[in-house]
Amino acid sequence: MLPLGDLIRDLDVRLVAGESGLENAVRWVHISELEDPTPWLSGGELLLTTGMALEDPERQRAYVRRLAGHGLAGLGLGTGFAHQGVPDALSETAAELGFPLVEVPYELPFIAVTEKAASHLVNEHYAVLQRALSAHERLERIVLSERGLDGVAEALASLIGGPAVIFDARGGELVRRSHRRPLEDATVDGLREELRARIRDGGRRGYAPGGELEGRALALPVVRTPPNGSAAAADVPHAWLVAAKDAGALTEFDRLTLHQAVTIVALELLRRRVADDTERRLAGDLLTALVAGELAGPDLARRLEPFGLGEHVGVLVLQPARAIKPEVEEALTAAVRDEAPGGLAAGTGPFSCALLPHGRAGQEEAFRLAERIRARVAREVGAELPAGAGRAAPAGELRRAFHEARCALEARELAIGGDGDGTAPPGLATYRDLGSFQLLLSLQDDDALRLFCDSILSPIEEGEGAYGGELMRSLESFIECNGQWEKAARQLYCHRHTLRYRIRRVEELTGRSLDSARDRIDFWLALRGRELIN
Repeated sequence: MLPLGDLIRDLDVRLVAGESGLENAVRWVHISELEDPTPWLSGGELLLTTGMALEDPERQRAYVRRLAGHGLAGLGLGTGFAHQGVPDALSETAAELGFPLVEVPYELPFIAVTEKAASHLVNEHYAVLQRALSAHERLERIVLSERGLDGVAEALASLIGGPAVIFDARGGELVRRSHRRPLEDATVDGLREELRARIRDGGRRGYAPGGELEGRALALPVVRTPPNGSAAAADVPHAWLVAAKDAGALTEFDRLTLHQAVTIVALELLRRRVADDTERRLAGDLLTALVAGELAGPDLARRLEPFGLGEHVGVLVLQPARAIKPEVEEALTAAVRDEAPGGLAAGTGPFSCALLPHGRAGQEEAFRLAERIRARVAREVGAELPAGAGRAAPAGELRRAFHEARCALEARELAIGGDGDGTAPPGLATYRDLGSFQLLLSLQDDDALRLFCDSILSPIEEGEGAYGGELMRSLESFIECNGQWEKAARQLYCHRHTLRYRIRRVEELTGRSLDSARDRIDFWLALRGRELIN
């Protein structure tokens, strides 16, 4: 900004009082003859007046106090009009308050003062814009060089001279970078809580954070236009950028740079999102082929190499509700990226899965990693998410590990090896929860496994011809839904009476009863065994 001393230095004016205020920043120069111009002033102005309304000492003293209290940079009194010289009441009050008072002689028109101020401020603003443009180009190069949010935050901290933090839409910290003074964890926690409170209240606008950062920080929303172009959702933040100075208030350059940085952060998040979506699609195709048995052995291992997965790989399987499945997979992708670099996450059918690299750590450590990822995803989506984890297997034999993870999860839901209440307890299910299914997984002879499955399921397929496939789907849904007729019927898009008929027909063809826990377990084992050999 323009210091008052610099403005009057080369002008033919006289400083009457308030020498200590010569460093006051002049935001603009304003001319007024009103006795109280403060309603039209915002502070930081140099006010020029001839004092026509200041007829007596009391008015003059009140006038100076009013201007000083409103935060003006100073007062210039034009002499030779209403006053031949500066009245004593004005100079004494200005000296008492340390408020700059300048005498502008009759020979110096007010426009000479305003022109000099305007020229300086325009040039300064142009210089700020040039600096801001250079900063914007620097941030753009970081995005183009794919240095990620870390690079953006680090450059931003250097540009403004203070810490920069990027939060996601829920207030979770994505990245934090400092300049000279690291930001204390307690300060970040307070910032996060303040942000989350605003998010809960539906806040979508930028604000100045309080607490330790009060007066030197700014929080701005990062928004994106939704894919459907909905105007109602166009300004919903999907991240927040918070930056502060190490010392002092943010300058005009700092604020301009931060507003430009919001666009850069949005571009980087979009780039990351597109990359994640592409990777999830590729990984989803790979997982689907893996589960279907279309990929195995060296071919599967070779397809996994570009994702950074080595010789041994663990599998984590979740089965979220359909409504939150996309949200779960987005959170799962982020969790795997942070907790297990080199892993991949994707969906296949009703499942959301992660393939996790298995290093030199033991199996128990691998299970702890899987539980950390599961718990983080559950926190982020705000839902209970039971999961199953398979023991690490050679990359070419992941299909069996996937089925171990899936069946461990289902075994809990069916209370096989669980607590018997028919519900899935929260947490991670492993091979310890498999119960009888461990016997099927341990069979190395596919013919023996096929014989067991056919002995239970073949009467259904052979006895009803083409309708046998419909009976098999109904049987599987009924078992997966723990015998809940309404839930299974909704899953099959049929009436519950239709489902009752199909289940009764299955019982007639097999001579078994789904009211029997033993028969229900046999059916479930046979259905899962079929997946291992098909």
